[in-house]
Amino acid sequence: MNGRVLRIELKRSIAPWPAVVVLGGSLAIFCLIDGFWWRGTAGWTAQWTSMALWTRSLLAFWWPLVVGMGAVYGLRDSRSRMAELLTTTPLPAWRRAALPAGATALTLVSGFGLLVVVGGVQVALGPTTYTPLGWLPISLVAALALVAGAVFGMGVARALPSVLTPPALVVSFLMLTGLLLRQNSDGAVPSGMAPNRLAQLSPATVEPREMLLTLSGSVHLGQTLWLLGLLATGFALLSAVTRRARLLAVLPVLAGAALALPVLPAAARDTYVVDRAAAALVCDGPVCVTQANRSRLPELAPRGKEALRVLHEVLGDKAPNSVREYTRLRALGDTRELSRDVVPVDFSDRLLADATGEKLTRALIAQGLAPSCYAYNDQEGGGQDGVAVQSVAVSWALHDGRLQPLEERGSDGYAREVWANADAAWRRLTALSPAEQRSQIAKVRAGSYSCSADQLAVLAGKASR
Repeated sequence: MNGRVLRIELKRSIAPWPAVVVLGGSLAIFCLIDGFWWRGTAGWTAQWTSMALWTRSLLAFWWPLVVGMGAVYGLRDSRSRMAELLTTTPLPAWRRAALPAGATALTLVSGFGLLVVVGGVQVALGPTTYTPLGWLPISLVAALALVAGAVFGMGVARALPSVLTPPALVVSFLMLTGLLLRQNSDGAVPSGMAPNRLAQLSPATVEPREMLLTLSGSVHLGQTLWLLGLLATGFALLSAVTRRARLLAVLPVLAGAALALPVLPAAARDTYVVDRAAAALVCDGPVCVTQANRSRLPELAPRGKEALRVLHEVLGDKAPNSVREYTRLRALGDTRELSRDVVPVDFSDRLLADATGEKLTRALIAQGLAPSCYAYNDQEGGGQDGVAVQSVAVSWALHDGRLQPLEERGSDGYAREVWANADAAWRRLTALSPAEQRSQIAKVRAGSYSCSADQLAVLAGKASR
């Protein structure tokens, strides 16, 4: 297969179209739709690993389509009624099969590679300075899955030359991928409905939610073995000219599955694992962040030290003595594990995500005075009650003349009621003596650590503990 023949094949066949679908469709989703992939520390352009996982999560859609498009390509000879003529040529069958398979592989790898390049450029131009190599196997296995799926579709269509073969393959792979990918991603670690080893036969991943999670090495190895078997079966079917050869072509995929299943993790906690290098702490005095967010430390360190100074002034010996990024894995909706000695920093929190300067200092003081047990982000939501309580506490600690909200007040009915209670709480708090004010703030802080939900009502004088 020389370059001239390959160029002709690319011009006169549908080989480029699967790559166009993967590249164009993925960019349309990521760039034209405002979704979770643009927000938080696990956004698709926030870190290298999350970028690789987001691009690979779309294989839930593209993999079945690529298999079907490969099947359409594989019907070319039967549609043109040249199958018998080609079998009489002296060129070996495997060499005839190498041309469409090679053209498809080249375009798919190029298309998916361009998608990764687009995401990688945005990550490189972003604030992160953490550049691991662990994301490469995630993307390489995805590219292998696309090539193996397309070649498998071509081989099946060559063996079963019917107009029903492409749609049947698309529907079958959609159902199979959907069944294997039915996972509960709300937990601390994604867990599937199907047995974990079988679930990993699907190359698609769940949408990343935790920045520190990645796929384990055993997943990469097991999926590579399985996909190589699928690729070999597809190529064997594509080049088979006898019934015996077609029957023997099934052996590679069976061997790949037999080798892969013992290697793939049996438990979900061994599939998605914490990237320990990314989770390692980097400190500037009492202020620490993960290696993955090291670029935030120069801004966070002086603000964190200032926040600790203010907290020590208003809380005395009960004040926290360090600022640390929160790294514990937890399920959606679960409470955080808080420590009275530590100011927790979660960069997925709306108040901290893009905060700089004085706004960052106020947010850190808020986390030290009235830390929230519940996340306040786009994925989990979180009410404004906690923000209102924190706003009252911070305004008191910084001796503001009036209540300074940590974020803009909402305009809906619920938000108006919350901030009306916050204004009442502020007036009631500032009317007390200094000793009574400290006592009220101490009660609020204690309620925060016990995950009580009525601090704002207590401050406003509308409830009692």
